[in-house]
Amino acid sequence: MKNKIQAFLVIGALSVLNITAQETEEIVVTASFVSSETNGALHVVDGDDIDTAANLSLGEAIDDLLGVSSADYGSAIGQPIIRGMSGTRVKVLDNGLVNRDVSALGPDHPNDTDLNNIQQIEVIKGPASLLYANGGIGGVINIVDNTISKVDFDKPSFKLGLESQSVNDGESQNFSFTDNIGGLNIVFSHKNAEFGNFDIPSDAIMHEEEEHHDEEEEHHDEEEEHHDDAGFLANSDYELESTSIGISKTGDWGYFGISAKSLENMYGIPFHGDGHGHDEHGDEHGEEEEHGEEEEHEGERIFATTDSDKLDLRGSLNIDGSIFSSVDYFIRDTDYELVEQHAEEEEHHDEDEEHDEHGHEEGPTTFTNEATEFGYTFNLADTSLFSQKLSFNFAEEESSVIGSESFMDPATSEETTVGYYISGDYGLFKLDAGFRIDNVDRKGSITTHEEHHDEEEHHDEEEEHHDEEEEHHDEEETEHVHYNRDFDNRSFAISLSRDLNESLSLEIGTSVVERAPSVTELFMNGPHLATQRFEVGNTNLDVETARNVEFTLRYANEGVYASFTAFQNDIDDYIYLQDESEEEHADHDEEHEEGHDDHEGLTLANFLQESAEFRGYELEIGRVYDLGSGLLDIRYARDELTASFDDGHDVPRITPARNLYSLSYSKGSMLFKLLLKDVDKQDEIGEGETSTDGYQMLNARLTKTFDLGNSNLSVSIFGNNLLDEVARNHSSYVKSEVPLPGKNYGVKFNLNF
Repeated sequence: MKNKIQAFLVIGALSVLNITAQETEEIVVTASFVSSETNGALHVVDGDDIDTAANLSLGEAIDDLLGVSSADYGSAIGQPIIRGMSGTRVKVLDNGLVNRDVSALGPDHPNDTDLNNIQQIEVIKGPASLLYANGGIGGVINIVDNTISKVDFDKPSFKLGLESQSVNDGESQNFSFTDNIGGLNIVFSHKNAEFGNFDIPSDAIMHEEEEHHDEEEEHHDEEEEHHDDAGFLANSDYELESTSIGISKTGDWGYFGISAKSLENMYGIPFHGDGHGHDEHGDEHGEEEEHGEEEEHEGERIFATTDSDKLDLRGSLNIDGSIFSSVDYFIRDTDYELVEQHAEEEEHHDEDEEHDEHGHEEGPTTFTNEATEFGYTFNLADTSLFSQKLSFNFAEEESSVIGSESFMDPATSEETTVGYYISGDYGLFKLDAGFRIDNVDRKGSITTHEEHHDEEEHHDEEEEHHDEEEEHHDEEETEHVHYNRDFDNRSFAISLSRDLNESLSLEIGTSVVERAPSVTELFMNGPHLATQRFEVGNTNLDVETARNVEFTLRYANEGVYASFTAFQNDIDDYIYLQDESEEEHADHDEEHEEGHDDHEGLTLANFLQESAEFRGYELEIGRVYDLGSGLLDIRYARDELTASFDDGHDVPRITPARNLYSLSYSKGSMLFKLLLKDVDKQDEIGEGETSTDGYQMLNARLTKTFDLGNSNLSVSIFGNNLLDEVARNHSSYVKSEVPLPGKNYGVKFNLNF
């Protein structure tokens, strides 16, 4: 390992020694396998658009794109969904490299991303995602910035940003600086943000516990009156601090740079399962439990802190040889930590004997992920037929979950990749194709418990619960069963495009992509409160194989534009989490008729495999009118998806169909945008799911840029959910407890000089 890292450092040093300063063209990552042209699989969100919008998460920033949505868990969590798939099936990249965080370990974990000082967000769907990461069956989200600049800055630039929001009394400040000093490109950026609990519509208040605790009806009536007055979602606060710095050198020889990024945040978790959680209005059920009085206090809540450090070294060396024209190289080291804990943990530690009412140990849970990744991409000399790339990547990753919610033993992964990609323009059609081989090695263990106590005697002495718990643990033996799963994945993709005439073009793509099971799917074995389940992994899982085909028609002529994409993704051995049935639950209760529950009061869920079919379409129609005084753009779009298993049952938590109505008007330095998102009711649900009502979300934004001579000031006034709609995200595990925010007004200032 050390020798490989040293080799990268040697190449970097050789690059720096070639000091001839010369500007080069910036290479922008696109959906095309090799060429610099974009195709229909790519959506780009411009950095200026992000700067003027009110987005707290990556999912929020791209939720309005066709085929893309967000799985929320409160304001800070917005894991992206592409065509019904999320988690490890959607790769989130930072400048082309996979983010190595712990978002795949739980829906209440954020992606390790920061939307400050970025150039653009690229969303890549379908076959084109093969280029960037293994196992991206759903697609790829690539966040692009200039922390390591590939071009020389011609003048210093300073940017200051301020933001204020009404829905959460939130505010943020950010600034960035770029300049070329002594031939070195310097980039520095910093951001602070603090957002309180967000308001929710009064109709969003739910009291599910009333159905189960009739004897507390009077108590709930009082709580309802109190929370109607409050009107906010408890534990939905969010704080963030991020810093990044980069230094690079460019020349006709290529470029070389190094960057460091640090991201820290703290966010409340609005709901965290039975016994730990808090519904959207606090702890309404607390008095019904043994420790209820403690849970009613606002000071006791579940929150999480994250601490991420990334160190990047990357560059490109121009060779201009007969075989290779250039070689790109990189190395990245990531150290990520997330800690979940009780705010009043220390105060109540002694009273609770380190156990809550369901037997969970009180105390923090620490999720860590340490990763090192490096690779080369050789750009082969162009031929008369096509351009070529040959890439080699290696990644090593160590994950652990330590603490009260230790649902997975420490696990390691090693990934080795060889990829070959070609692109050519043959007049009649354009070709993009790629092939990659991924070797994935997962190592982990499953902890088993053997109990040696008398169940009947244990429950007869219920009044001495804590003493018996202590005795129980003394008499419990644990055994770690170790596993080593090795997967050899082979994937390929091909895309053909053709201009049928001056206005109409056609693209056809197909791919076969294999995805190895994640460490979570293999080795999970314990209480996962974010999903309200006791999750059990499956060490016998096979590789997922996704066979995707899609075609796109695009039309553009005299201000009219339209596109239509249809796709089908057949996935063999699709991995999913299946809750136990009512019959299985009843059988389980009979086995523990004395009251002992080794699943700790949570729903038992197992990782299973069954072939599934995803199919859908994305439609867009628009017209641009030149009004003389400005341009008016009116657009309608719709995306719709169905997903079902071979046995006919629906895949759970699938995004419902949506209609998007948008209007934008631009005149000089002024831009006005209006968007109505009409989300259908979702009643095509998986086993154990409930249907979700549709909603309409109306957002508006007005941006004006003022010329101040050597500087300019951009002012953006926005309003989100102007109809104050009760909106619940069907893809969320906590849709009932955690609605989307209510009406929100705000303003953003960006000063550039």
